Amino acid sequence: MTYKTVLVHCDAGKTTPKCLAVAAEVAQKFDARLVALHARAPFEMPTFYEESFNMGPLVEAHEERVKADQAISRGYFDVAMKGKAQSSEWREIDGRADDVLVVNARYADLVVVGQNGPDDPFTTPDNLPEAVAMAGGRPTLVVPHTGARKPIGKNVMLCWNASRESARAASDAMPFLKAAQKVIVLVVEPKTSDGGHGAEPGADVATWLAKQGVKVTVQREIAPDADVGSVILSRAADHDVDLIVMGVYGHSRLREWAMGGASRAMLAGMTVPVLMSH
Repeated sequence: MTYKTVLVHCDAGKTTPKCLAVAAEVAQKFDARLVALHARAPFEMPTFYEESFNMGPLVEAHEERVKADQAISRGYFDVAMKGKAQSSEWREIDGRADDVLVVNARYADLVVVGQNGPDDPFTTPDNLPEAVAMAGGRPTLVVPHTGARKPIGKNVMLCWNASRESARAASDAMPFLKAAQKVIVLVVEPKTSDGGHGAEPGADVATWLAKQGVKVTVQREIAPDADVGSVILSRAADHDVDLIVMGVYGHSRLREWAMGGASRAMLAGMTVPVLMSH
């Protein structure tokens, strides 16, 4: 397994160049085609308005903003690809960013999205990373708004809780795991059981990964007050990890996404790119 098509979300936000840089680096690493997707936001009618109100100026203003955002996004892409001899494609589609990205994710091997910046006046939906990870059916690489400090994939941390989601994440991240110099399997608050972690938590997954050619070590941790997210971030810093891999779980109701506590904590406090699978 490898990544042959990398899809990256490209909007007019200030953090997009950093997201594009990571996506281009990953595509080059795996000799994959990079597809940059820009969603042209639809016009949304005001919640309350009088029938006699002239909507023309609002529609025109919206169209101008859409054109401006499109130009900025395309500019980011052109700069990111300048001088690179890798296969790439620019794609523009009408629709909400979450809807468009979820559908297009199903025709890619890996999706790259950025975390919203705290001071960025242009922001995509706050739940975009989780919406794509949970509904897209493909691994989603989330880039912090600060970008990546260094090339990703050298030191990788796999968060393992013996769940279906963590097993899916491990499989989805296999190209990264095989290519890494070091992979740490982090097991937090494991409970020994025949149906989960086994007699020695972390041993079974380490054996499976070793058979795949992954250079793996296991680390078991206790999470005070069940703050799993903080433990993951802390150990990632201790080991100079450049990529975190984890499964996410949750459910959706209309456009309201609900994720597990550790997953949400990671999205809020991430300091390195996180590859998520559902």
